[in-house]
Amino acid sequence: MSEDIAPDPTLSRLSAALDGVPKRGLPPVERWDPPYCGTIDIRIAADGTWHHNGSPIRREKLVRLFASILRREPDGRTVLVTPVESVGITVEDAAFVAVEMAVDGAGEARRISFRTNVDDLVSVDAEHGLRFEEAPDGSLKPYIHVRRGLWALLTRSLTYDLVDLAEERSVDGEAWLGLWAGGIFHPIAPAVIGE
Repeated sequence: MSEDIAPDPTLSRLSAALDGVPKRGLPPVERWDPPYCGTIDIRIAADGTWHHNGSPIRREKLVRLFASILRREPDGRTVLVTPVESVGITVEDAAFVAVEMAVDGAGEARRISFRTNVDDLVSVDAEHGLRFEEAPDGSLKPYIHVRRGLWALLTRSLTYDLVDLAEERSVDGEAWLGLWAGGIFHPIAPAVIGE
């Protein structure tokens, strides 16, 4: 079937190793310490699409399964990890993409939550902070921390919605543009002082 990925011994081993893992919640990958078995030809593109051997993985259940066993290692490598092995994959930008946003309240009481492309639900707070980077073209790239050192890049439309919430505030005596969420002020960039 064209929507399925071709059989691959490593993918089969990963799936088999997860058969005994409880299905509720995320697997406890932070407690697993399997041997590293090299890299596998899986790539998460900048738009959040997963690829295997150069072709998109179209089976959403398989993508969600793999997303649930992602871990970022201390050396910066991203791996798929099971109780018996871990394999490195390529991540072009962020492991996830934030595709929906919900906002409740305003100012210091504002709550912001996101849904990712693999259906993680994340509320901005001290553990799930926002960070902002500048893209090569000068545009703003906001990210939210999802779990285990893995981040979600916000879509362009969510970026505009998020920036609409921005306000100016003094941080360490300097004017910053940022936004309140989860009881924390998240600086975006130094405020530009007009002439």
